[in-house]
Amino acid sequence: MNSKRKFRNNGAIGALLDEYEKALDELTSVIANISPQQLTKIIDFTTNDQDCISIQNILTHVVQSGYTYVIEIRKSLGETIDYRAKIALSNSEEYKLALQEMFNYTEQLFFDYPTLNLTEYSSGKKINVRWGQKYDVEQLFEHAIVHILRHRRQIEKLSQTEN
Repeated sequence: MNSKRKFRNNGAIGALLDEYEKALDELTSVIANISPQQLTKIIDFTTNDQDCISIQNILTHVVQSGYTYVIEIRKSLGETIDYRAKIALSNSEEYKLALQEMFNYTEQLFFDYPTLNLTEYSSGKKINVRWGQKYDVEQLFEHAIVHILRHRRQIEKLSQTEN
């Protein structure tokens, strides 16, 4: 068995990683043919959220957020680790690679903590994330997956309105 796929047959962990990877594959398919000009073009003039004014900003946010979810878990496990900075990239191929690296970082969590508890019912033991909510590991990964799906949909809709 491919060591990269070690957790894919492991119930909830496998399901979370498979669905996360599927969401990332869908996102990379949507951005595959976006030109560097389309990437940086301001396409949402109504938002006050700087993470959402261009496809580049959205993708930069998605990559940085993916790292943040894992860092939040690692911090809750006692690691001293810094958050990753947002890094704007120049083209969709660079974002595809960055998303894959982010996923590899995510998957590494389960190699480093093979007995990681996914579910926590006690509110006091949930992870207090920096944006003010509380999650257990499973909920945080579910949030991460839906976060990608929401931004994939956003990019699809914004791309349609500019055509």
